[in-house]
Amino acid sequence: MLLSSVVSASQRLVQICCFLAVLASWRFDSVLAASIAIDVGHYLAKPGATSARGVPEFEYNLQLAREIESALRQAGHRTLLIGEDGSAASLGRRAPLAKGMDLFISVHHDSVQPRFLAEWTYEGATLFYAPETFAGYSLFVSRRNPHLKASLKCASAIGAALRRSGFVPSRYHADPVIGENRPFADEPNGVHYYDNLAVLKTASIPALLFEAGVIVNRDEEMRLRDPAARKRISDSVVSAVNDCL
Repeated sequence: MLLSSVVSASQRLVQICCFLAVLASWRFDSVLAASIAIDVGHYLAKPGATSARGVPEFEYNLQLAREIESALRQAGHRTLLIGEDGSAASLGRRAPLAKGMDLFISVHHDSVQPRFLAEWTYEGATLFYAPETFAGYSLFVSRRNPHLKASLKCASAIGAALRRSGFVPSRYHADPVIGENRPFADEPNGVHYYDNLAVLKTASIPALLFEAGVIVNRDEEMRLRDPAARKRISDSVVSAVNDCL
């Protein structure tokens, strides 16, 4: 009888310990999890740049934003995808939707100043492309955002993670020419200041804009179509978020 009571008590103690371990693990994961808003750059009525092969930038933004959001969610973070249906015309109203979250990331794909574009024919259509010198990712933060330090920390972390994955930052946005002249905030990692970007300056939380690559560059457009390349980009964002938040 005594032995039975001891065994029963031991079993209950083991059950309690297991429950506490699970609870501790759940609470630990909850503390580590961050909340990230992923904004799909542009919208259907004004879809942004046109790629070298005639694809609207919005289509590239939507695909990559969905993949980044999925990767973050699978890593245990809480996510919000903004602008997925293509109807969010007011850029100034996007960032406020993420109020209370830890980070806002606006996903875009890049172009160049019109004077650098040349004509070519693709599938019977006359389109425009940029020279190979225009290539790479870039990141932007705004000094008008109330959380500049945190914004820059995460932008730099994303840039560093992308570099570790084999991507290179573009540099032409810092060129002292009309339409560019965006000073570096973190030159090695490809982060620039762009103070008047609506989605950044209207955010009440840390915010950054991510240009994943130059889609008017014919070769880079093909690289960005590669699912393996997009996975490396998404994994880089997850790694950076884990480091900066």
